[in-house]
Amino acid sequence: MRKIAIIIYGPPGSGKGTQANLLADKFNLTHFNTGKFVESIVHDPTRQKEAVVQRERKLFDEGKLMTPSFVLREVVEKVKGIAKAGFGVVFSGSPRNIYEAKGLIPILERHYGKKNIFVFELCLPPEECVKRNSERMMCSVCGFTLLVKYYPSAHPKYCPVCAGSFYKRTLDNKKVIMVRLKEYRDRTEPMRGFLKKRGYHVRFIDGRPAPYKIFLKLDDYIKNS
Repeated sequence: MRKIAIIIYGPPGSGKGTQANLLADKFNLTHFNTGKFVESIVHDPTRQKEAVVQRERKLFDEGKLMTPSFVLREVVEKVKGIAKAGFGVVFSGSPRNIYEAKGLIPILERHYGKKNIFVFELCLPPEECVKRNSERMMCSVCGFTLLVKYYPSAHPKYCPVCAGSFYKRTLDNKKVIMVRLKEYRDRTEPMRGFLKKRGYHVRFIDGRPAPYKIFLKLDDYIKNS
C-alpha cells in the first residue's frame, strides 16, 4: 500500500475528525488531530507554569487559533517522526493558516511526494456547525466523539467504545463556537488560494450527509487517483 498524506479541512463540527479516523483505519494511516495534539500540550498539568503554555492555553480555550510559530514547531517534529517510521498520515484541520502551510507542506512533499497528497474540504452551513458543536459529547478516556443525532439515548452517560464518562470541551459553547467560525473564515479558508498556487486541487464535499456516505466519496476518490 502506497504511503499517502491526506488533509481534511472544514469548519468546526463538519466531521473532520470522524472522517480522518475512518480513513486512518482504511489506509493504515496515523490520524494527526492537531486540535487534540495542542490541547494535550496546553492542558498538560506538568507544563502549566510555563509562560508560553499559559499564553497558548488562553487562546485555545477562547476558540482562537494559537500562535502559528508555536503550533508549527510542535507539529513538524511529530510529523517528521511519523513519516520516518514509515506511516502515512491524515490531518483533521491542519495546517490551519498560510504560515503553518509554508512550513508543513514542503515537509509532506519531501516525505510523501506531491502526487500522494490529497486535500478535501467538508462544507457545512454555520447554523449546523453551531448545532453540532453545542450537542457534542466526548469520552474522557478514549476520546470518542458521540454523534448524538444517531444515538438512541437523549442523555448518554457512557461511551459505547470503552464505557468511559462523557465530557464537553471548553470549545463547545455557542460563544466560543462563533469565534471559531470567524477564525476559520479569516485564517483557514484563505488556504485554498495558497494550495491552488502550489498545484493542489481542493475537493469540496458536502458535510451534511451521514458520515459513512461522506467516507465512501473520499475513499472512492483516493483509490481512483
